[in-house]
Amino acid sequence: MHFVGLDLAWGEKNSTGVAAIDSDGRLLHVGAAQDDASIEAAVSPYVSNDCLVAIDAPLIVKNLTGHRPCEAALNHDFQRFDAGARPAFAEKPEFNDPRGARIATALTLDMDPLSSSPRRAIEVYPHPATIALFGLEKTLKYKRGPFEVRQRELLQLMTLIEGLDKATPRLRVNHNVSWVELRRRIAAATRPAQLDRDEDPVDAVLCAYVALYWYHRPEDVTLYGDFATGYIITPTLPPDLAPAPRRRPRSQPDTEELRERLAHVAALLDEAQLGLAAIRRQLDR
Repeated sequence: MHFVGLDLAWGEKNSTGVAAIDSDGRLLHVGAAQDDASIEAAVSPYVSNDCLVAIDAPLIVKNLTGHRPCEAALNHDFQRFDAGARPAFAEKPEFNDPRGARIATALTLDMDPLSSSPRRAIEVYPHPATIALFGLEKTLKYKRGPFEVRQRELLQLMTLIEGLDKATPRLRVNHNVSWVELRRRIAAATRPAQLDRDEDPVDAVLCAYVALYWYHRPEDVTLYGDFATGYIITPTLPPDLAPAPRRRPRSQPDTEELRERLAHVAALLDEAQLGLAAIRRQLDR
């Protein structure tokens, strides 16, 4: 049994992260692919027999506008952790014929999350998974923002993933040569484009682990939505986990205080004008 993760790009011009682990949690492959054919070639050694492919991209999109029901339900739990999902709807060209569904169909994978088929594809989302798996108060900010913050947060995510070596189920990435090289590249990166390239394989490993986690611990996973309207699978949010408190906006000065300060400044300006007029009269004499 193999568990495959795809951090799927919207289009074939962008890089897709690809990862595969075995039933014992050993990382077998981590890397990137681009067009559909190269993605299918990269995963082919792991999907010929029993497999579960976790795809970070919409698989089923039936609504014309707005959020899918699964996104609204997930956002109710995870938005306060900055881990909400953006809306996928059919009027957007990229969701009218979802790329994830095309790839799953090409690989002859069953997309029904409740199916008993030995070869399936499911939709997952890494951000909520990081909150639930690692007990984070907020998502790690490795996608956007200042380069130094992104680099630090991405390395922190890799450290957390490496810590799953002691989790149940176990994920064993530390002895995979490609993973070690990926960490080395990210640590040595000096430009945002380098992080853009290497964050996708990291997310793909997390997607593959969510598939493994669901396989071993189905009682600890939440299925948001359904096969008819679209769904997202993620480890269940711990009930006692609280988000980081939001920063309070700076308190506004009292309105009366503002009026008093304005009157004081106006009085000073009036006094200055009178003084300036007196000086001019002296000069004109």
